[in-house]
Amino acid sequence: MKKSYGFGSICAREIKENRTTAPHNLPIYATSSFELESLQESIDIFSKKEEGHLYGRFGNPTIDTVAKKIGYMETYGLEMEARALLFSSGMAAISTLMISLLQSGDKVLTAGNIYGGTTELLLKVLQPLGIEIETVKMNDLAKIEHALYNDPAIKMIYFETPANPTLACVDMEAISQLAKTYEKWVAVDNTFCTPYLQQPLKFGVDFVVHSTTKYLNGHGNSIAGALVGKDIDLMEGRIFQTLKLLGTNCNSWDAWLTHNGMKTLELRMQRHSSNALQVARFLKTHEAVAQVNYTGLESHPDHELAKKQMRMHGGMLSFELKGGLAAGEEFINRLQFCTIAPTLGDVDTLVMHPATMSHINVPREVRYANDITDGLIRLSIGIENVDDILVDLIQALN
Repeated sequence: MKKSYGFGSICAREIKENRTTAPHNLPIYATSSFELESLQESIDIFSKKEEGHLYGRFGNPTIDTVAKKIGYMETYGLEMEARALLFSSGMAAISTLMISLLQSGDKVLTAGNIYGGTTELLLKVLQPLGIEIETVKMNDLAKIEHALYNDPAIKMIYFETPANPTLACVDMEAISQLAKTYEKWVAVDNTFCTPYLQQPLKFGVDFVVHSTTKYLNGHGNSIAGALVGKDIDLMEGRIFQTLKLLGTNCNSWDAWLTHNGMKTLELRMQRHSSNALQVARFLKTHEAVAQVNYTGLESHPDHELAKKQMRMHGGMLSFELKGGLAAGEEFINRLQFCTIAPTLGDVDTLVMHPATMSHINVPREVRYANDITDGLIRLSIGIENVDDILVDLIQALN
């Protein structure tokens, strides 16, 4: 910058970045736009002849670096490439995916035991746009094939495995093979597992969704989402265009927080898993508990499938109290160490009552048909000393 410029100009203008060596940690690029060297460079980037950053809604170095890292995680050890995009939330990732690929008259085949917010999105946002929803038990392959064979309007199969909050698992390989036969897309929410515990692309899935707010970040200090797809052209074409035009993009601050959290992902998931297994084994023996849902227990109906698809069994579990809603309320109100919160995946143990929180807007008959009863309690087991978690659960149950 020339010294002859006015003082006000010196204050207002950017100067050349004073960096001589590379930063050890990823910087936060807090800028809404990027400076171009010439009009021709602008034309080349806008026309996609060259790669480059233009405007924050289209991406920036912080966001793109974190997205690339998540893509690497989902394809680790696999002989394939994938493209990842970051969004303002997990719900933004799901909605952008569906709006990109589906149109009026199309249908989504899904399950009734998924996250309540996703069900609401399908019913209250997409259905009025003419995109219909059809539910089926995802462990009934015959019914899935019957639906695909008889209804060409179905374009996408969407599910969670393990499901939120019942921990029911889905055979991703079998469903992906059916979908390929009938030329349908398969999308899976992998939030509960993260790429460390489970890699859906390995089993033929087309798209993987994450609420990075949860385990990928792990510290409860940001909201963001990710979508990973193996069809590079589709991810960089229709889906990125929808992200850009809807403005569902992530921001650099939340991307940076996610990046910091992911550095300890392997260690955290190991501790979450080992703690959760001990808690699940304890709950299974308690006289006030009617049912424990944790894939790490041999009594879980999907235990063997989970072993096939997952490296460990994760930090999520749910359990049914014999006393129903009243018992659930009393249990939660007696907790002293564990935290009541409508989220999951943080380093501390979080407790939620689905019937009055995450699934409050799902009709009771739909909840019960999918084992989400009034007495169901969901636990996101943290990485604290497991004895402290158990002591709190014991006093609350007694």
